[in-house]
Amino acid sequence: MLSLRLSARNPSGRPSSRTAPVTGTRAIDVAMVWVIAILLLTGLVMVYSASVALPDSPRFANYKPSHFLMRHTFAITLGAGLALAAFAVPIRIWDKWAPILFLIGLVLLVIVLIPGVGKVVYGARRWLSLYVLNLQPSELMKLFVVLYAAGYTVRKQDYMQHFSRGFMPMGTAVALVGLLLLLEPDLGAFIVIAAIAMGVLYLGGVNGRLFAGLVLIALTTFALLILMSPWRRDRIFAYLDPFADPLGKGYQLTHSLIAFGRGEWFGVGLGASVEKLHYLPEAHTDFLLAVIGEELGLIGVLTIVALFYWLTKRCFEIGRQAIALDRVFAGLTAKGIGLWIGFQAFINMGVNLGLLPTKGLTLPLMSYGGTGILVNCIALAIVLRVDYENRLLMRGAA
Repeated sequence: MLSLRLSARNPSGRPSSRTAPVTGTRAIDVAMVWVIAILLLTGLVMVYSASVALPDSPRFANYKPSHFLMRHTFAITLGAGLALAAFAVPIRIWDKWAPILFLIGLVLLVIVLIPGVGKVVYGARRWLSLYVLNLQPSELMKLFVVLYAAGYTVRKQDYMQHFSRGFMPMGTAVALVGLLLLLEPDLGAFIVIAAIAMGVLYLGGVNGRLFAGLVLIALTTFALLILMSPWRRDRIFAYLDPFADPLGKGYQLTHSLIAFGRGEWFGVGLGASVEKLHYLPEAHTDFLLAVIGEELGLIGVLTIVALFYWLTKRCFEIGRQAIALDRVFAGLTAKGIGLWIGFQAFINMGVNLGLLPTKGLTLPLMSYGGTGILVNCIALAIVLRVDYENRLLMRGAA
């Protein structure tokens, strides 16, 4: 049950200090703000480094060397503003609006599939052009699913042990999202969204046997999707042995691995990457970590990994603290966002290192991509709001 899995209160009824520590008298988690800022600013520098040579190619011939730098700077600036606005919204308001936001996300996923409305890039219809930026509904849906799953778990707590009344409504909603994403197609976003929904349900107390069955069904479904798609099968086989076809199916992964190899311990130096000079495709988006590995070396990559680990762990700590204060929706939301950021970062890093099949997922907070940066900033602002409200409650209980 939820109370057994998530509650951490002492006999007096007050939150346990061991589970929900509050350090100092600050109203916000300054360390978390600094980690987020470091990742954002490091990403800005590396996006500029990875994209500065792109205007030399025919596809980007009309762009200036600073094109992606300026657009990424705009996204971070706008994201910071939206994060401040999101931080000002009480968690109870997010709880109230979660179902409506989820419906808005579904509508946007439908609209993006309309020919002539959704923008097509590399054969995928995933973006809505808003002139100042391209809106990607699948990125918005990641946040909306976290909020909806957290609210659903709280509302349906009495039925979480039952398949038909507990899981089926949520499973149907996620399946609908998955269908719309596969029509774009965007399997990577579907994997992340499915992981978020299942993770929040598990943290919320879904039956263990039922959860194991759901995991088996999900894995079987993804395996069938891969087997039924020739180009997805080609990606899998290329991942297993990229050097078998280094100029064809394994081209992107082989150059990513070459970039890491060139970086060695301390890298070749900031801006000195060779692989970004039109050898490594999507160096400023999906394969930004490879450029970091080449220019900053193993030490730079391990630093990025450590920062994401700390950020994910801190989100879970804040969520655990909120649940100890009987703020279950807030706690599940913080944990869900931590799961999302950590899981997507893990997949991106695994793809860059050749540990996972190539998938179109960016590195959160760092890779180029306007909607991704905006949504990441808003999501982490919500976590900071959860922590802020926790601290206010803890002061009142002291």
